[in-house]
Amino acid sequence: MTDTSAELTVDEHLREDEWFDSISRDCVDGLTSDPKWLSPVWFYDEVGSRLFDEITKLDEYYPTRAEASLLADHAAEIIERSGADTLVELGSGTSDKTEHLLDALDATGTLERYVPFDVSGETVRNAADRLIDRYPGLRIHAVVGDFHRHLGEIPQVGRRLVAFLGGTIGNLSPGERSPFLRDLASTMSDDDHLLLGCDLVKDHETLVTAYDDPSGVTAEFNRNALRHANSRLGADFVPENFEHRAVWNGQDAWIEMRLRSTVDQDVDLGSLDTTVHFEAGEELRTEISAKFTPARIDAELTDAGFVVVAMWTAEPGYLLTLARRSITRQE
Repeated sequence: MTDTSAELTVDEHLREDEWFDSISRDCVDGLTSDPKWLSPVWFYDEVGSRLFDEITKLDEYYPTRAEASLLADHAAEIIERSGADTLVELGSGTSDKTEHLLDALDATGTLERYVPFDVSGETVRNAADRLIDRYPGLRIHAVVGDFHRHLGEIPQVGRRLVAFLGGTIGNLSPGERSPFLRDLASTMSDDDHLLLGCDLVKDHETLVTAYDDPSGVTAEFNRNALRHANSRLGADFVPENFEHRAVWNGQDAWIEMRLRSTVDQDVDLGSLDTTVHFEAGEELRTEISAKFTPARIDAELTDAGFVVVAMWTAEPGYLLTLARRSITRQE
């Protein structure tokens, strides 16, 4: 399904009901696994989005500020090196974090189009309306889809800079990252570039505190996944029966967000017609956030068929990487 206006085109490859059915199936799979897990997509209803916005403003949560600083300092160089006239943003959301790149493209006079890619059609439309007002004449070709299934639906036009920011790559396990990056490389031409944002390994106290702030905002954000499940599924989680934990997994080099059951309890998942039991002390993993080294990012991108062009870092340890598809890659 495609909606068009004078400056906006929206290709919808994922309906809201289809997306909800998919995450609901994952919910059953995760909560009946051992150990239990829940997809981080459940964080983000209206309340969760507001809480995450609060998190990004906390002193302890450095990634958003560090990435914004890198984009502000290096956007012009990124655009010059990439030669882009089209910005593609995976997981675009409200499109706030890419305005430094859009400004740099606009300043050089090369800005032709913006391609936001997100699971929410409403979100991309709202962002598009704002950006069309800010950048008169900007053509926006939005794609509503799941980046595990619909990367091939991204328009193959212009010299593209594909931005995957916010450290979202860290929410994918190694088994998910490798095919994702390979699939992404297969959709890109030799003129296209990838801009990847990721958090770096650093001292464990800084990492854990970023995901377990003393004011408790992140704890409420974590428990909001249960409230969202209650609202959408008719489940009967008692969020107060779960305590928030942020744990550094040194073997896998990632932070794990967990919810620990403080009592023995049964939870009815409502419309999913499933009941799950939690022992007191049993933990439910709600997110991983992998941390990297520059060498590891280089190796994973190389393995997927990319060549690293440049890297920029900001304190206390955040990395932006510009890469292009390897011209020697064989499909």
